[in-house]
Amino acid sequence: MTSVSDPADFAEYEAQWARVRDSLRTEFGDAAFYSWLKPLALASVADGRVTIQVPTRFMRDWVVSHYADRIRVLWSWENPAVRRVDIAVAGVKPAAAEAPAQPAPRPAEVVDLPPVPMAVPMPMASRSAVAAAPVRAAAPRAATAAAPAIVDADAEAEAGSRAAERIDQWSAGLDPRFTFDNFVCGKPNELAHAAALRVAESETVQFNPLFLYGGVGLGKTHLMHAIAWHIRGRNPRRKVVYMSAEKFMYEFIRALRYKDTMAFKEQFRSVDVLMIDDVQFISGKDSTQEEFFHTFNALVDQNRQIVVSGDRSPSDLDGMEERLRSRLGWGMVADIHPTTYELRLGILQQKADQLGAVVPVKVLEFLAHKIASNVRELEGALNRVVAHATLVGRAITLETTQEVLQDLLRANERRLTIEDIQKRVAEHFNIRVSDMHSARRSRAIARPRQVAMYLAKQLTQSSLPEIGRKFGGRDHTTVMHAVKKVEELAGQDAGFSDDIELLRRMLES
Repeated sequence: MTSVSDPADFAEYEAQWARVRDSLRTEFGDAAFYSWLKPLALASVADGRVTIQVPTRFMRDWVVSHYADRIRVLWSWENPAVRRVDIAVAGVKPAAAEAPAQPAPRPAEVVDLPPVPMAVPMPMASRSAVAAAPVRAAAPRAATAAAPAIVDADAEAEAGSRAAERIDQWSAGLDPRFTFDNFVCGKPNELAHAAALRVAESETVQFNPLFLYGGVGLGKTHLMHAIAWHIRGRNPRRKVVYMSAEKFMYEFIRALRYKDTMAFKEQFRSVDVLMIDDVQFISGKDSTQEEFFHTFNALVDQNRQIVVSGDRSPSDLDGMEERLRSRLGWGMVADIHPTTYELRLGILQQKADQLGAVVPVKVLEFLAHKIASNVRELEGALNRVVAHATLVGRAITLETTQEVLQDLLRANERRLTIEDIQKRVAEHFNIRVSDMHSARRSRAIARPRQVAMYLAKQLTQSSLPEIGRKFGGRDHTTVMHAVKKVEELAGQDAGFSDDIELLRRMLES
């Protein structure tokens, strides 16, 4: 084998390599260039075979998979004599190894520099500066590249230990309360729950990625924590990383600041399950999206599981690159709908059991009716009511609940309409709103209709004829009869009276 030993010839190859890198930068963009291509350095040239040096094994694999063919084509255009391009990892020579016989050094300006161990290769300007200083003779460039990379096992083990510790730190925020056992499943979230459980119980990748989306406080984070706990319980050896998208961005910025991006990449790409919560927070963050995109692709290529959550479906994520949106929608997209009354009541009952508190059913029903948009807010309201009763020593009643939560209830306050009353009464008695306007006279329909008329008279400024018109065009005398009938029944039946009082409080608050 003959190698290029003439400094002028090697300088020409370096000029060719510079032009090849410029072409790669134009084709693939600045982000890909700085992440993957800029760290590459020309190591040797021998018999039409060019060797490019990279800092790490992972980077070598990535460059070989994504850029090597293009590098070869571009270089063959620059120099048809180049028939092969090899990508090699910069090695570390053990300190105890016997030094090979060294040839006499060439003039200072052409002394070859040894490969930079496990770091970004030295830029060309730095090479010139070092070459101008007295330098000990080093192995020729061609011989260095041809030798296999030598790995320091102790250093690699220490690096692996640090990476594992970093991964544990990233997932340290898992909440032990958020498990599948504590998740109340209902129609609005049954698809997301089933998909999350399938991912957690399977040793192979089921959906990649699993994308959970829904409004604030509907259970996305709970399901992601539950997946992580379940996987750890089944197989503690699997590496699971859970973090918010904001935390991912912070760690990436930190790696850039401390020039530690390669370690950052390798740590993320070594996990078995990557879970990123609230991915919408990286919208508009181009560099972070670029890094997440590469991380996503690397893990999918290795058949590793990815779970992502957001407040909207992938196609609706504004400020997100199109290629990233399409990848987020690749696998299983499961939405979590707003909660129903039954689901909210079930959540409150389970929460009360966890708190060990005796909460009257009427209070739970009141909260389930009144706080409909946010499960987090719903649980917070129950916590406040129970804490107040414990600290002050007062029993939990509808009156104390309304008193303790007056600020929360006032925040949702709006002008009450007859339509609101009809909807709430129909929901309470489990009938359709259309039954309020129908001509049906069965007791199961007529009684709730009379209750709604009574409450419309008590809680709105509408006249009797106006109320009658809202109930299917009925006469004002029908409304008067309904009001009188409800008052009579409330005086005779304590249970019925409680129902009326509960509905009145829910509508007034």
